Amino acid sequence: MDRSPLVALPAELTQPSPRADARYLLGIDGGATKTLAAVLDVEGRSLHVGRAGPSNEDAVGAKAAVQALLDAAGAALDGAGIDTGDLGSAVLAVAGTDTASVTRNVKEARADWIVVNDVVGAWATATGGGPGVAAIAGTGSNVFGVGPGDRSWRTGGWGHLLGDEGSGYWLGVESIRAALRDRDASGPVTGLGQAACEFFGQDTVEAVASLVYSKPLTKGEIAAFAIETAKLAEQGDEIAGELYERGAGELGGQIAAVVEQTGLRGDFPIGLIGSAYKAGEVFLGPLRRRIADAAPEASISSVEMAPVGGSLLLAAKACGRHDDVSAEELSGLLERALGS
Repeated sequence: MDRSPLVALPAELTQPSPRADARYLLGIDGGATKTLAAVLDVEGRSLHVGRAGPSNEDAVGAKAAVQALLDAAGAALDGAGIDTGDLGSAVLAVAGTDTASVTRNVKEARADWIVVNDVVGAWATATGGGPGVAAIAGTGSNVFGVGPGDRSWRTGGWGHLLGDEGSGYWLGVESIRAALRDRDASGPVTGLGQAACEFFGQDTVEAVASLVYSKPLTKGEIAAFAIETAKLAEQGDEIAGELYERGAGELGGQIAAVVEQTGLRGDFPIGLIGSAYKAGEVFLGPLRRRIADAAPEASISSVEMAPVGGSLLLAAKACGRHDDVSAEELSGLLERALGS
């Protein structure tokens, strides 16, 4: 079986071209619901943002996706009072199953812009663009890391039917399954059935099951139920607690695989990104224990920086200005710009 990396860093990031005159950087975070662009003035320490609709090719098609990327970039460039020729570098982290297709379509419009999968941008927010791992667990889940020699590896990210272990959706589905097994006496008793009825506004758990198929419930709606599972786990519901143990075990195993495949050793960052971690210690506790088996010296922390920050850090790396852009300062600039 082919064991080459599923996601690799482009040459522009592994072999950057330093530009001392690179003052302006463009970063874009493109997803299935929205696109956010940001222009950073490295010398003036200012940041300007632009917004547009979805830019995931899977969701809206190639033409609309590229247009959204260009629209968001245009708005950010206008805010900074510059045009594309003033950019030192530009990195677009875009969601989609086929990164090569996204790259090809974007480069038809802007040949010098660097396109990466959105998981690479997430990794940059977690590590500053250096060795380490990003573990994403929101509605879906995905793990990506880079080790010595720019060796990269991705695990998970196979979607809600084939993967997404440890994500909000996975936890929501498994919680409903556990409730149904309680209902038909094929599984242990749990409070998840009553919680599901209350959360989804149904009289019976079988009605919740019908809702999954007949409405059907969206991935986001199912994922949102995971927070109720976390509450029950905190209250001592054994089955709810076991679900978080299982989810942490699955996700932790993926993190361990990334650590092994990238050759990461010693103290390196593992950044946790996504809403599933809001469950707190019922999830974080077993996850830390699982990670400790593979990376006992790793530093595990939650990532607060907006995803577009990762694209800007990569843009700084591509033009040799990585040392001039601190993640801490960038995070503050983004927080102020996005909060206004």
